[in-house]
Amino acid sequence: MPDKEVKTIRDLIFYQYAKIIARSAFKCDDGLQAKKSSYGFIKTKFRELRDNKEKWSDILREDMQFVESDKKCIFCQTTENLTKEHIVPKTLKVNERCKTCDHLQGVHNIIWSCKSCNSAKGQKGLYTYFKQLHGPDHFSDFIPPLLEKKYLKTMYLCHQCAGTLEKEITYISVKDIDTLIENNL
Repeated sequence: MPDKEVKTIRDLIFYQYAKIIARSAFKCDDGLQAKKSSYGFIKTKFRELRDNKEKWSDILREDMQFVESDKKCIFCQTTENLTKEHIVPKTLKVNERCKTCDHLQGVHNIIWSCKSCNSAKGQKGLYTYFKQLHGPDHFSDFIPPLLEKKYLKTMYLCHQCAGTLEKEITYISVKDIDTLIENNL
């Protein structure tokens, strides 16, 4: 569960991104370890992102990391039967622009996946799929950073386009980021 300062979808996206920054900065294997060892750092980064004191990198950075990464399934690590997976389902129907949106239809939303994982994920949001894979406890703390960064940046744009970034959420869960997908497919 995110920090009590997280009140909107936008906050939630920035909080998740702050955990990724901490994982990298402190060389943590997962988000759970990052929260335990550097919670103050996560809160500081979250506030800086939320208050526009720090900007996250353009998604082009993750696109370059994707191009330079090993060609293997982001979910199970196999190198067999690879396909290009749309992290946010390309069939998202928030509005008429989705079917031609470069962020949704283009390389910003692509990652390598084997056919089996691609099929299993189907039209689910990333957090919904990882919860299915890893169970209800701390599932979001084990998402590969490159995958989660691309997802968060794409979902930020989708929520911005849908006008839901500032939507207040009562019981905060990372699955709230997926709600846009699950309600509009």
